[in-house]
Amino acid sequence: MTEPAYLAAIRESYDNVADVYAERVIAPAELDPLSRGMLNTFAELVRAAGGGPVADVGCGPGRVTAHLTLLGLSAFGVDLSPRMVELAQQTHPELRFMEGSMTELDVSDNELAGILAYYSTHHTPPERLPSMFAEFHRTLAPGGHLMWGDYIANDVHLCPTQAFDRPVSYECHYLPLDRTAELLREAGFVVTARMEQEPDGRVKRSHGCLLARTAAA
Repeated sequence: MTEPAYLAAIRESYDNVADVYAERVIAPAELDPLSRGMLNTFAELVRAAGGGPVADVGCGPGRVTAHLTLLGLSAFGVDLSPRMVELAQQTHPELRFMEGSMTELDVSDNELAGILAYYSTHHTPPERLPSMFAEFHRTLAPGGHLMWGDYIANDVHLCPTQAFDRPVSYECHYLPLDRTAELLREAGFVVTARMEQEPDGRVKRSHGCLLARTAAA
């Protein structure tokens, strides 16, 4: 099957910026209190449900993956960029990272206790999100938890030519938080909590977070 062009653009672009990205991206401990609180809540929910493997999809250099393990989760990372996976494995050799697409995870049905999709879906065209969220639902166990976080806007579609001072060819698609919640519900999730934050000194765009779960067995 021919790979969609947008996936090839994401892979090429993040391979190109990976080294600079890894130097500049902030550590989870430096996030604002609300964002740290949502990650803590996600981890507590997964632990309370009995734990199990947690996939950090679009993990980049693996900093958040490592943070999840500090929160008591059995986390591993998945990223489309081979260079990002290489950097993550070099920095965190004790953890597992794999190259792959969140549109087709190399995970069995009902295998995961949790999925974190943290600022990793905004390069996906909106018409592709239903199949991606269906893939998340397929791989989560009954009662499994999802945390989604990203920038939000009213159907903004941007085509940047540079990121981290390097040329890129991916696109950016931002949706209202209500629309993303609706898409998760259509994929079979129960949305349990949401957070929406206005731009601040560090973050120039509005951003939000959703917690959701699959139905219990």
